[in-house]
Amino acid sequence: MAIESPQSHPLYALDRNIVDGLLAATEPTSGQMVDAARLFNRYQGFPGATDLKEDLEKTLRLWGFDRNELNRRCRELWSTGYLPGEQLNAQPGSEVGSQVGSGFDSTDSENDA
Repeated sequence: MAIESPQSHPLYALDRNIVDGLLAATEPTSGQMVDAARLFNRYQGFPGATDLKEDLEKTLRLWGFDRNELNRRCRELWSTGYLPGEQLNAQPGSEVGSQVGSGFDSTDSENDA
């Protein structure tokens, strides 16, 4: 029986940056919790990226969570209508809510002379 060598995940480099950011967070944001849960699911059963999986587990320990608590909090977020990239309780006029559209006013046209 041949021993399988660890595989390299095509999104490893991007995910590594995300996990490094998660490790730096002492109080996780909604987005960070969702990212952690998403990455746990992505790498579950994946034969490789051992360092990344270990760092995800370390992140939960730093946050004082276990996988069940992370999943519970994420389910709670999704049930409130959370959307990735959205900050909950954003103030009106804040940068998050005010950047809608392309930045061009579609009512102006060059033929309005």
